[in-house]
Amino acid sequence: MKPVLIFGATRGVGLEVAYRLRGRNQPVLALVRPNSEPAPLKTLDVEIIPGDATCSGDVERAFMALGTDGIVISTLAGRLDDGTYVDETGNQTVIDVARRYAPERLVLVTAIGCGEMMPYRSEQAIAAFGDVVEAKTRAEDYLRTSGLPYTIIRPGGLLSAPATGRAILSTRPTIHGMITRADVACLIERVIDEHNSLGKAFAAVDLDHSRLDPDPSKDSHAEPLTP
Repeated sequence: MKPVLIFGATRGVGLEVAYRLRGRNQPVLALVRPNSEPAPLKTLDVEIIPGDATCSGDVERAFMALGTDGIVISTLAGRLDDGTYVDETGNQTVIDVARRYAPERLVLVTAIGCGEMMPYRSEQAIAAFGDVVEAKTRAEDYLRTSGLPYTIIRPGGLLSAPATGRAILSTRPTIHGMITRADVACLIERVIDEHNSLGKAFAAVDLDHSRLDPDPSKDSHAEPLTP
């Protein structure tokens, strides 16, 4: 199995992905900020590269450690001191450096509501997450035009609970829902093993905690939600 470089591996979905991949003995590397807690990754025998994803030199060192033709996963998220989002600036830095190293694929984890899903957001979602969704969308657009092989995963509302095994990937723009971080990791593991997911963007939700709203551009009825 090819080595995987994770950005955002010390917590949340990124850490869950590290658990999944190391569980099948896949080599994993992670860029870790100096003030982050690396202990869980060390326990998993993840190769840690100290650095910051907004610093191109640090990202370059991570890609040098990965080598060419590896797999890259970014779950970067958060607001920087200057008010900008690492969801955008950090991911753009990763994408810029990745173009020089020809990874097999870059998996970008964003959120439901990004990209072509934006017109279907609720007013409450726009009020609560509008700025960060727009930043994540700009990162998606940057990746799409980069020339890199990619897959975009857009999780719904994230839950801290064991995987249910009921998670699905959907290309329907009107889908909404929740999903555990562990299930997102399971879906990412599946995606990096499948070539037919290249160049696509998927929403990720749990079947038991999701809904599919009517699409006004097609008809007046919501389609049934199935795997």
